[in-house]
Amino acid sequence: QVRLVESGGGLVQVGDSLRLSCRASVHIVGPGTMAWFRQSPGKERAFVAGITLNGGRTTYADAVRGRFTISRDNPGNMGYLQLNSLRPGDTAVYYCALNWKLVVTIPTQPNEYVDWGQGTRVTVSS
Repeated sequence: QVRLVESGGGLVQVGDSLRLSCRASVHIVGPGTMAWFRQSPGKERAFVAGITLNGGRTTYADAVRGRFTISRDNPGNMGYLQLNSLRPGDTAVYYCALNWKLVVTIPTQPNEYVDWGQGTRVTVSS
């Protein structure tokens, strides 16, 4: 099992930016996908963005497309999520996750990912 550690969360104001990082305990080698999910109190964990480990293909949730950017070091053990133009609705705990399957479509359901970090909290104040 790969250990993942997120960092970079914090308290920001509307319109601010943050860069979240995800450090894996091993160099990340495909096939597979790295993804970011988020969870707000009382809500289910929701897909935010994903990137394939081979090729760097990306996909985003509609709510964040154009504002967030997922990336990763290749080769390396780091993943990132750049959050721009933050809104109060972006307030959540953000988790990174890994899926080790060769995929045609980037998985968007939490149960398709096997390795998870402990999360980093993002709070956007208005």
